[in-house]
Amino acid sequence: MKIDVHFEPAGPLPELTGSTVVVIDVLRATSSMVEALVNGAQGVYPAPSTEEAIKLASSLGREDTILCGETRGLMIEGFDLGNSPWEFSAERVAGKRLVMSTTNGTCAFFLVEDAGRILACSFMNLSAVAAEVMETDSIVVVCAGMQGLFSLDDAVCAGALVQRIRTAAKVDVELNDAAMGAVEMALTFRINAHFLASTSAGQHLIKIGLQEDLDACAEIDRHSVVPEMDDRVIQLALLGTGSSGPEG
Repeated sequence: MKIDVHFEPAGPLPELTGSTVVVIDVLRATSSMVEALVNGAQGVYPAPSTEEAIKLASSLGREDTILCGETRGLMIEGFDLGNSPWEFSAERVAGKRLVMSTTNGTCAFFLVEDAGRILACSFMNLSAVAAEVMETDSIVVVCAGMQGLFSLDDAVCAGALVQRIRTAAKVDVELNDAAMGAVEMALTFRINAHFLASTSAGQHLIKIGLQEDLDACAEIDRHSVVPEMDDRVIQLALLGTGSSGPEG
C-alpha cells in the first residue's frame, strides 16, 4: 500500500487514475458535508465559485435545492445556509439537494476528478474513512489548505488518518515525506476545539464569531459515514462496497 499526502491541492499531484483520493477540509467543508448527509441531504453538489453555484442551483430547480457555502468564512449574500456544521440539521436539509461553494474545500474536489474514487474526510468521520480505504493499494490524501497555503488542521487530520491506516493495515505501507510529516504532527497535537482554535483557520473563525463551529469540527468519529463524490455529486458511500448510494 502506498499513501501520499499533499498539503496544498494546487501543487503537483501524482497520476490519480486508479487511486483513491481523500479530500480533507476540517474547517469546514468536509465536516459540514458529513453532517448534512447524515441528516438526510440527498447529495452535495460542490461548485468551484459562487457564480457556478447559483447557475447549478437554478438548473437543478430551487424548490428542492439549497444554496450553501461561504467566502472568507461568512455566508454568501443571497445563499440559504453558510458553512457551519450546526446549520445542516435534519429540519433544514433532509430530502434536499445542497449546492455548496466554499473558499477552499469545494474547489479541491475539482482538482482530483481523475481519481478512481474520491472520498471526503474530517475528524468527524476519521475512522470510517480509514476502514473504507484499508484494502486500497494507492491512496492520495489532499488537504484543501487555506487559500492555497498550508493549513495545520487539515495536515493533522491527514496524519491521524494515515496513522490509523498504517496501524491496522496487514500489508507494508509506503509513505511519502508529507505523509510521514503529517503523522508526526498528528502524534504531537491533542485533537480538540482548543487545538483548532490555535490554527490560522480556527483563529479566523473566532474572529468572525463562529467559535462554536470548532466544537463540532473537533469531535472525532462523531459519525461512521463516508461521503463519496461520483459524477460531481457527493453522497454517502455504501461502506465496504466501493460504490455510493443512489442519487436523489
